[in-house]
Amino acid sequence: MGHPAGPHSAPAPTGTSAAPGLIPDLVARSPWPRWAQVAVAVAAAILAASCLLCVVCCCRRRARRRKPRDKEAVGLGSVPGTTTTHLVQPEVDDVGSGPGGAPQWGRLQLSLEYDSGSQEIWVGLKQAADLRREPGGQADPYACVSLSPQPGHRHATRVHRGTLCPVFEETCRFRVPLAELPRTTLRVQVLDFRRASGHQPLGELRLPLGTLDLQHVLEVWRTLGPPGTVEAERTGELCCLLQYAPGWGRLTVVVLEARGLSLGLAEPYVKVQLLLNRRKWKTRRTSVWKGTAAPYFNEAFTFLVPLSQIQSVDLVLAVWAQGSRLWAEPVGKVALGARASGQPLQHRADILAHARRPGARWHRLRPAGEVDQALGLRPRRRLPLPGS
Repeated sequence: MGHPAGPHSAPAPTGTSAAPGLIPDLVARSPWPRWAQVAVAVAAAILAASCLLCVVCCCRRRARRRKPRDKEAVGLGSVPGTTTTHLVQPEVDDVGSGPGGAPQWGRLQLSLEYDSGSQEIWVGLKQAADLRREPGGQADPYACVSLSPQPGHRHATRVHRGTLCPVFEETCRFRVPLAELPRTTLRVQVLDFRRASGHQPLGELRLPLGTLDLQHVLEVWRTLGPPGTVEAERTGELCCLLQYAPGWGRLTVVVLEARGLSLGLAEPYVKVQLLLNRRKWKTRRTSVWKGTAAPYFNEAFTFLVPLSQIQSVDLVLAVWAQGSRLWAEPVGKVALGARASGQPLQHRADILAHARRPGARWHRLRPAGEVDQALGLRPRRRLPLPGS
């Protein structure tokens, strides 16, 4: 029997879903406990806030990238100097051409000091800025310093990876008699280091020393000019591969090929020599090639050099040829050791840092006398021929 509905009985449920107690009903019907529901709600709130923060950060980064980088200039006034203020001349070539003018090749900061007692000029390479490169590209620059009337002697800095504003902080010196100083020109080449190909010039500076007042220390910024041709001397270039296994104490030298040799050379070959504590230790030689300025040797030599002696060993690669005389003479040499500089020193450092990994590079041949003088070797004297 049905009971009549009283005044305090609950009303019949309606068919609408938009009831004001929808969320409390869902919470009440959920099989999860109250603490689990609170934890899920807090995690969802944190996830939403993190997504919103990531969107805001991405928008800011895109806005920064859209700003033109050409407006970012290096303030020369904020560059620290190592010379006192009263010894520094005013900057001469500080102002470059604006947009629409001549192309900019960058700027170079250097210091010059001439010692009249020893008749030596000290060249300090400080840094370079705004080197020219393709848009968005990077370079591995290094600088090469030489004096134009003095053949052979030059100084190369170490390579700086992935930058267009390298800080060199290196000093070199050249002997220049006081009478020859007005006719001497300082040449600084900034090059992009390439492992397996020729190095690409980035800019060049030619500074006549006769136009400068070298009675006191001179520190200036100079604008680099268009790069000239890289002077690969008449002796040519040599490509070699090096590998060192410290566990076995095994040094592998592969003489690959040479290029740019003089066509007048007869029967060129390569001598591979190891020096231990500035004394001749081990010597090997490749086969002889005839009638070519680009011989392809591709010959490997293995030397047993313990890890305890690797820092005291100098590797010298020398190209020999008969030439116009009756005996063979060194055409040019490459020194790869702790006393090397520039690219040869970088090549040696790479193979020691990456054990058992081979590395091949081209090296410019230097005059034999210059390399022997740097390594402290005495020249080999030969008896003169009758009638010579």
